[in-house]
Amino acid sequence: MGVQKDSAGRKEVRVPRWYFGGLSAAGAACVTHPFDLLKVQMQTQKGKISMSQLIGTVVKNDGILGLYNGISAALLRQLTYSTVRFGIYEVSKQHFTPKDGKPIPFYISTLIAGVGGFAGGFMGNPGDLINVRMQNDVKLPPEQRRNYKNAIHGLWRVITTEGITRLWAGALMNCGRAALMTIGQVAFYDQIKLLLLSTSFFQENVVTHVTASLSAGAIATTITQPVDVLKTRVMNAKPGEFKGMLDVFTSTAKEGPLAFFKGYFPAFVRLAPHTILTFIFLEQLRMNYGIIKHTFI
Repeated sequence: MGVQKDSAGRKEVRVPRWYFGGLSAAGAACVTHPFDLLKVQMQTQKGKISMSQLIGTVVKNDGILGLYNGISAALLRQLTYSTVRFGIYEVSKQHFTPKDGKPIPFYISTLIAGVGGFAGGFMGNPGDLINVRMQNDVKLPPEQRRNYKNAIHGLWRVITTEGITRLWAGALMNCGRAALMTIGQVAFYDQIKLLLLSTSFFQENVVTHVTASLSAGAIATTITQPVDVLKTRVMNAKPGEFKGMLDVFTSTAKEGPLAFFKGYFPAFVRLAPHTILTFIFLEQLRMNYGIIKHTFI
C-alpha cells in the first residue's frame, strides 16, 4: 500500500477498489492466453508431445490467431472468477486491518484468500468450462469440434444441449483449485511483498511488485498443478466418460505420478507473467485510482 502523511500526521493509504482485481486479471489474460491454451492441450492429450510441436500443430491448422482461440471465454472467466476472489479478499482484508494500519496476520490473509478463491471458483466455473473447451477445440479433428463462436454462444450451447447444471461440471474441484490458487497468488504476494519492504533493498515500486508476484506465481503453480490437471480432464470429458472424481484420479494415476504435473512448464510460463502483469496492473490502479484511507500511527 502506498503510504503518505496528511496535515494531521495521519498515514494516508491507498487501497484497491473491489473490482480492480478482475480488471487487472482480464488485462493479463489478453497477454498470456496462448500459454494457457498450450497448457490445456498438454493436459488433455494422452500421449507425449512437446510444446513446440503443439505450437506448430495449432498454427498449421488455424493460423497464428489459433493461439487466441477461446479468448472471449478467458475474459469472461477472469471477469467473474477474479473479480469475486480479489473482491472478497480486498474487502475482507480492509475489514480486518487494525486502525493503526498494521498488516493482518498471515493466517487471516490465507483464510480469506481461500474463502475468496472458493467463491470465485464457483462463480467462474461456467466461463472456465467454456474456456477449456474452446482452447482444446483446436487440436481436435474438424468433425469432432464443438465450434463455439464465442463465450456467450458456448454458454447457450451447453445450456440447450447438456443442461444448465453442466456449466458447473467439476465445480467442487475447480473451487478447491481456485482456493489454493488465491492463497498462492494473493496471500503469498502480500506476505512476500511485506518481507521485501521490511529490508533496505526494496521500496514500493515495480521491481518489488515483480519480485513478489514472480515468487507468488511459482508457489501457486506448484500447489495447484495436480488439481488443475484433474479439473481440466473433468471439464473436457464427454458426458459419462468418468464415473466420478475417484475415476478421474485413478485414470490419471495410471499414467504415472508425473501425469499430475503434465503441462507444468507452460502452466508456470503462463502463470508467472500472468501473475506479474495482474499485480503490476493492480498496483498501478491502486496507486492512481485507489480509495484513500487514513490510519493513526
